[in-house]
Amino acid sequence: MPEHTAEETLGSPTHEVREFLRRRREQIAQRWADEPLFRSVFTVSRDEAVEAGKAVVDALAEVADTGRVDDPDAAGFSGVREQLARMGVARGRAGLTAAQVSSELATLRQPVENLLLSDIGEAPAEHVRACATTLTVLMGTLRVVVMQTALSEGEALIDRQRLQLMEVATPVIKLWDGIVAVPLIGTLDSARSQVVMETLLESIVEQQARFAILDITGVPTVDTLVAQHLMKTVAAARLMGAECIVSGIRPAIAQTIVHLGLDLGTVITRAGLADALKYALHQLGADIVGPTANGAGQR
Repeated sequence: MPEHTAEETLGSPTHEVREFLRRRREQIAQRWADEPLFRSVFTVSRDEAVEAGKAVVDALAEVADTGRVDDPDAAGFSGVREQLARMGVARGRAGLTAAQVSSELATLRQPVENLLLSDIGEAPAEHVRACATTLTVLMGTLRVVVMQTALSEGEALIDRQRLQLMEVATPVIKLWDGIVAVPLIGTLDSARSQVVMETLLESIVEQQARFAILDITGVPTVDTLVAQHLMKTVAAARLMGAECIVSGIRPAIAQTIVHLGLDLGTVITRAGLADALKYALHQLGADIVGPTANGAGQR
């Protein structure tokens, strides 16, 4: 009969770890359910934490099956990335730093390693060390996956919040029947310009506006990029059947526009919002009644 080496008899370390994870799935999940990371995230019931733990164990076993224990992009992690991201983000929202979340992830290794050693403790020492090393690498990769996904989810959340803030900071105000205004405050970059254009066009349709006033009194500087954004917004509004009026052209901004050689010749401009409103009302055929000395109006 052919002789077999110990490794052939026992299986490769990745095979051994895979079989161990599948065999001890329930016990690992039960122990993880008591760890801070699972206990603090899954608060509805302990069973919820156990089920989450089982899903992670299954993912680790699948990764071990492919032998890519050191690859955060291994396909086995795809099924639990969303769950892992929620866990990492939840701990971040609870006030933990990235280092503290990483430490909580590190505590998951010891219960698994203890179970592994109790299972294969009688095997040759070299094989035990190889399996323990494989498990350590696999658990380290899990930490990387959680931190990566949590970071990506956090960035996505920040992007969504930034977009929401831009929408809140760019209101479209109905000044009169057929007249809407957008008071712009702060820097007008490409992302915000897109939000301005979209919200303005929606308001033009909703309000059936004939005039849209872009008030740039609160815009600190006007450069070529800002002027291009304004021109695109004006053109888009015209396509929707509304005429744009740009107000808030301060002396400093007027000089900057001249120095830059920017052509705003096709754009109606006014010094202030009141002047722009007066112009729009006049175009709509509304009479402006001014006060007299005794407070009564005159036509």
